Amino acid sequence: MSCIPCLRRAPLTALVGLLAVSLTGGCAAKATPTCGYEVVKTYPHDPAAFTEGLFFADGVLYESTGQKGASRIYTRTLESTAPILEGKVDPTFFGEGSVAWGDQVISLTWRDGLGYRWDRKTLKPLALFPVAGEGWGMTIHNGTIYQSDGSDHLILRDPKDFSRTGAIAVTDQGKPVEMLNELEWIDGEIWANVWMSERIARIDPATGAVKSWVDLAGLAAKSGARTGDDVLNGIAYDAETKRVFVTGKNWNSLYQIKAKCP
Repeated sequence: MSCIPCLRRAPLTALVGLLAVSLTGGCAAKATPTCGYEVVKTYPHDPAAFTEGLFFADGVLYESTGQKGASRIYTRTLESTAPILEGKVDPTFFGEGSVAWGDQVISLTWRDGLGYRWDRKTLKPLALFPVAGEGWGMTIHNGTIYQSDGSDHLILRDPKDFSRTGAIAVTDQGKPVEMLNELEWIDGEIWANVWMSERIARIDPATGAVKSWVDLAGLAAKSGARTGDDVLNGIAYDAETKRVFVTGKNWNSLYQIKAKCP
């Protein structure tokens, strides 16, 4: 990073020292902003739901869950955890993230090498398809699926055949951001849970750079988290009303939040 602006402002007697600093990495980049949050409204969440995918569509929440023998995908209203529609994942599979595409819902499994296509109107399974590598989270925008696999990259995929069409390296001030998990497209940004963290990365999809962080410290404890696995995971966006919802694995609440940025 260039330190020329610093040199221009420095007294002549300090130029030599500042030049030495600049050559060794001085004038550090400005820290990525961190946003706080406000809980706008609290809704119930099934404490038995090991949340892996969450999105808002058709006026309801879609949620996909993990754990072998308990993985499923279902719809529900904000006010009730009772399923409206429900599809069960094979009990030998570990379910992961999900997205809506046309008249289908597509969902992943973790290490089973397979994904599901579900009928969006009934949540009956339509087909299984192969998936290379681990499946974690997904979101979709303009006909492109963005998929995480626990690394510092987001994989771009064609929803028609799930073929890989590209990748985005996600960084914070040039450093890789690993353990990217559940994803949501929100007003031109990709919001990403970072596994085992209470922070959400707001990613510029054009560059992969983290524009800011949303620190949701305290929500897990407030939500009845019982073990180290009961972490923040699940972001949904109602584009029509601009509402953002978050929850976590085995949490008893789902929250509508507002990021409060400096």
